[in-house]
Amino acid sequence: MSSAGDYNAVKRDIVAQLKKPDYDDGSTGPVFVRLAWHASGTYDLETDTGGSNGAGMRYEAEGGDPANAGLQHGRAFLEPVKEKHPWITYSDLWTLAGVVAIKEMGGPDIAWKPGRTDLVDDSKVPPRGRLPDGAQGADHLRFIFYRMGFNDQEIVALAGGHNLGRCHADRSGFNGPWVNNPTRFSNQFFKLLLKLEWKPKTLENGVSQFVYEDPDAEEGDEQLMMLPTDVALLTDPAFSVWVKRYAEDKDLFFDHFSKVFAKLIELGIQRNEKEAIINTDNVKGGYISAPKKSNTPGASSGQGGGCPFRARL
Repeated sequence: MSSAGDYNAVKRDIVAQLKKPDYDDGSTGPVFVRLAWHASGTYDLETDTGGSNGAGMRYEAEGGDPANAGLQHGRAFLEPVKEKHPWITYSDLWTLAGVVAIKEMGGPDIAWKPGRTDLVDDSKVPPRGRLPDGAQGADHLRFIFYRMGFNDQEIVALAGGHNLGRCHADRSGFNGPWVNNPTRFSNQFFKLLLKLEWKPKTLENGVSQFVYEDPDAEEGDEQLMMLPTDVALLTDPAFSVWVKRYAEDKDLFFDHFSKVFAKLIELGIQRNEKEAIINTDNVKGGYISAPKKSNTPGASSGQGGGCPFRARL
């Protein structure tokens, strides 16, 4: 067990959990990023509720939200880290895991500061319905992200996280990866969104998405896909400006993504001049690290993951 505050030791053990040959594309990195995303993206600026403080997904009220279906795997993959470092809170562990995963997959450095506490009960778990729905369009994206305090440029930058991972038919109904290498962070999502012809397709389950029909594909090859919210970034004039800029300039995208992801994982956090968190939850109980949960994902724990822009991906 490490000494309290030894975050470098925690980082090393997060890295050790990234390689999982039997999970998705052999990496837990994408699900760690989405865990950090969903743990933070419940924030409401007007009411100052939700956000990364608390790790409310430990409770059924949040963990059982269909928007979080699949994230039980990401949380379970981090339980060995929690076991080795029981002093760290889940809310710090989950956000740190997202930052570490992005860097290890070739992405930018992202500022991360500790101090989040874990909720002592579910009384402050935010209501369901605050995460984006990938079946919607530009107006929906603005409604969801403006509520958190993001602008159009930041919305598009965050969408670049779709360069990682894939959608699952048994979670969201959507199916497939956005890019050919879903475990490598890059600006390929924007390049493909612009370059390829995306055709609407209704899957056998009735869910509609967009796919690229590769004329050189062989039988059994997996189709690349885009969500309706992704295509909305291209068809909306204000969004498309940033899609084109990020497709052309990887360094610009990395810079903007680094800043907006750092902002995302600080949503709902209030710090004093010494960077200590002063939220009411922290005042209520100080730095509370919740007890370790099971290493095995399961519905009974209320644990549930998905893509950043769609419930249940």
